[in-house]
Amino acid sequence: MRRARRERAAGAAEQRVRSADGTMIAFERVGQGPGLVLVTGALTDRTVTRSVAAALAPRFSVYAYDRRGRGSSGDTAPYSAVREVEDLAAVIGAAGGSALVFGHSSGAVLALEAAARGLAITKLAAYEPPYLTDNSRRRPADDLAGRLAALVASGQRAETIKLFWAEGPGFDAKTIALMEASPMWPGLLALAHTVPHDVALCGPGMRMPADRMAAIRIPVLLLDGGLSADWARHTMKALAGTIPGARRITLDEQGHGAADDVLVPVLTEFFS
Repeated sequence: MRRARRERAAGAAEQRVRSADGTMIAFERVGQGPGLVLVTGALTDRTVTRSVAAALAPRFSVYAYDRRGRGSSGDTAPYSAVREVEDLAAVIGAAGGSALVFGHSSGAVLALEAAARGLAITKLAAYEPPYLTDNSRRRPADDLAGRLAALVASGQRAETIKLFWAEGPGFDAKTIALMEASPMWPGLLALAHTVPHDVALCGPGMRMPADRMAAIRIPVLLLDGGLSADWARHTMKALAGTIPGARRITLDEQGHGAADDVLVPVLTEFFS
């Protein structure tokens, strides 16, 4: 009885599914209705989606999973974006063979790549995938993923995150110092080894792969925040002009992470 209470407090009971290369991928499922898979961004695991999942649960069967190397999921080397797409395919399989998908940040990149490769995604919502389409943000060097992987290999977890923040999102030194001093820092350190994965997933220089995006043939909702940086609005505008039939919505007064009470009604309407 006490174990059941703990599971309800922390989230649904953990389940696992085997990806194509044998890696075990952990996930939680809550709710009833059409299957909806949530895909998280850099330096996060499935725990960050629990409030959104709970809010969506009255209308959907929500599947939140740990991307490889995070939380309870395995991490078979070497990393490749194809393996991550296969992981998402395995979760979609557990959801019944096809599913709705919502991806945030690099998780949105993963979801878009999966759609372009023909996974059984019926509708896709993508929130600010960090592709870069102009000069409104400095483009990271093509070797960033390799340099991050070298830091991880040498055990420099803090330096891995700080290099990623400086050359990826382009955070200034003051912002990085504030994050390092925040209570979330230990949790971020625990996920530092996955940062090279996110950068590799986005591709050299985080350039938008227009040919692959143009190949997507499912309903796509592109979301950005009204308070987000210029690059996000420019990228979403470019994606909206590239993905056939894509619809774009800017969420007023929101940044790179939207509040649940703003995001959930938009997702519910689109996925219903």
